[in-house]
Amino acid sequence: MDSTRVTEHPTSHERPQSGASPADPRGALLRTPEALTMPATEPLQMPPTAALPAQARTGDAPAEPGTAACAKSSQDASAGQGAPATGDTSGTSGPEHSQPAASEPDPHRPRPAPEGIPAQPGAEQFSGSTDGQERRRGDGLPPGSPMPMRRDGDRLRFVGAATRRIARGIDLDEIVMGLCRATVPTFSDAILVYLREPLPVGDERPVGPLVLRLRRTDRIPAERDTEGGFMPAVQPEPADLAEVTAELCEVRPGGALAEVLRGVRPVFADSPAARDALPELIGEDSPFALPTGQRAILAPLRGRRRVIGAALFLRRPERMAFEQDDLLVAAQLATHSALGIDKAVLYGREAYIADELQRTMLPETLPRPTGVRLAHRYLPAAETARVGGDWYDAIPLPGSRVALVVGDVMGHSMTSAAIMGQLRTTAQTLAGLDLPPQEVLHHLDEQAQRLGTDRMATCLYAVYDPVSHRITIANAGHPPPVLLHLGGRAEVLRVPPGAPIGVGGVDFEAVELDAPAGATLLLYTDDLVESRLRDVWTGIEQLREKLAATAQLTGPDHPPPLEALCDEVLDMLGPGDRDDDIALLAARFDGIAPSDVAYWFLEPEEMAPGRARRLARHALSRWGLEELSDSVELLISEVVTNAVRYASRPVTLRLLRTDVLRCEVTDDVPQLPRLRQARATDEGGRGLYLVNKLARRWGATRLSTGKVVWFELNQA
Repeated sequence: MDSTRVTEHPTSHERPQSGASPADPRGALLRTPEALTMPATEPLQMPPTAALPAQARTGDAPAEPGTAACAKSSQDASAGQGAPATGDTSGTSGPEHSQPAASEPDPHRPRPAPEGIPAQPGAEQFSGSTDGQERRRGDGLPPGSPMPMRRDGDRLRFVGAATRRIARGIDLDEIVMGLCRATVPTFSDAILVYLREPLPVGDERPVGPLVLRLRRTDRIPAERDTEGGFMPAVQPEPADLAEVTAELCEVRPGGALAEVLRGVRPVFADSPAARDALPELIGEDSPFALPTGQRAILAPLRGRRRVIGAALFLRRPERMAFEQDDLLVAAQLATHSALGIDKAVLYGREAYIADELQRTMLPETLPRPTGVRLAHRYLPAAETARVGGDWYDAIPLPGSRVALVVGDVMGHSMTSAAIMGQLRTTAQTLAGLDLPPQEVLHHLDEQAQRLGTDRMATCLYAVYDPVSHRITIANAGHPPPVLLHLGGRAEVLRVPPGAPIGVGGVDFEAVELDAPAGATLLLYTDDLVESRLRDVWTGIEQLREKLAATAQLTGPDHPPPLEALCDEVLDMLGPGDRDDDIALLAARFDGIAPSDVAYWFLEPEEMAPGRARRLARHALSRWGLEELSDSVELLISEVVTNAVRYASRPVTLRLLRTDVLRCEVTDDVPQLPRLRQARATDEGGRGLYLVNKLARRWGATRLSTGKVVWFELNQA
């Protein structure tokens, strides 16, 4: 049922109006301004068919003259018709003892309005054909006819329904739409809502002038419009209020509009304060024609701290004008809307901060390491709170290796997201030291204990080597990964479960497994396989079957595309089947063929640079890359010279041919070389300068046993 529809019901607290009986089950209409301005000596004339019996009791206050006259005429009319009396049988009947039975009013017959209360326009056409209940609901009225709301009970019910509809909104647009839908057409025929641009958030002090932007307009549909309504003088196409009013309005300090907004209280459009303020609001040159009289209300929207906008309520000329009590209704609507908008802006800022926090904690894009392709997915626990403790990462390691990480911090709050960010940063730092996977988990466990006693998380850390086609995995209480082979067979890898991070005092164990070319490793968080409807091992088995079924679609010789595979995996989630966020990381192992790898050991002696140049020249000739010989020999000579100068153990030289040519030189010296600008009188210090100028990329990474310096060159 539409909450904006107003229906009348008898209420005990409504005040009766002179000339109407308190016994009328429909209650009495409120006085209108026309009735209040009538001369006091003018009696109310009631038609004989609408005469109401007096129901005074002994001890009641004397009735008003108009009421007594109506009661007496009713008694005379009934006596003349010979109606039997139901009061005193002794013949001395008074008003309190005689009630003609024939004059009992019909509760289902519409009661004509007294002369002091003018009838609504168009109501006389339906007084005989529409019963009271339909008339009060507005059913059966012609297009454009008013829906009267002239009783205190009506207004109270309308305000209650309207505020509930406004309160249902969460974001800014929903609240403004709720205000428009609640007021049109029940309270007004059209509404214009202006909001501050930009809207202040919380206790922020806005800078610059006060600017109002037309946020939304709403009106009765065009098929219900009639001539003479609030329409532009020359109606444009399409007919929309937003097309004929100013979209932006800069409020002049000390102007009429500023005074109305500062006063906060709603005002009629014909009041002196609003007469000059409305042209400033809708535009001085706007073709929009405001209705005359008290048919427009300008209501400022004030939040907790300051005015944030204004609402303009409009009624057509054929509609009954606004009354004084309607200002209170407009004030209630404006207050509830402004407070709701204030809260929506605060909520939007908090959601934005949470979303930015989560976005910065997770990688925007994954790297493209040699010999492996990656795809990822992240699903928040809810769209209204896009924060959680799940994370994924791919970290390039020396020797063309890559570390694959998936973790899950307990909970999905902003605290969980902050802890997740610290653990992810710690994991990246530890990976840069090229520590074994079990050592990385051990240090993460220590870091979690430093963050707090109740900071717990699960994590799976894997290192893939594309040259050896092997993967080393260590687990800390995380669900085991699933490996999808090229032929379509999916298996759950047997990895020691370990204890979650943060428990403390436990050892972690790593296992080394084969990672054949064409296989796909799937790392995930527990909410993908665990829910209220199934346990974790049932979910893992369903995931394995899903991967196997997906691989069958592409045949035994072609692995499924990574992006499509991730989407298929997420399809196993049913509606309402998860309570936490989900992180998913898929890695396709392409590896590097042995024919594309050249590897040598060089003794730390003076002849090492020359031998490195000869070996590199032969490898490039075998690969058909002779055009790179000069650049490669120059750069290898500089890097190997720096390595053998300080190394005490053999230096390794490795060339990798993939989409680029990569050269790696490893030694046992932990100090990393730094690029510096050599002076004209320096004899050295120009080796890394040449590498930086000629190479596509280069870098140096510290290892547990020394360091590796590498550079890449484009093959074309």
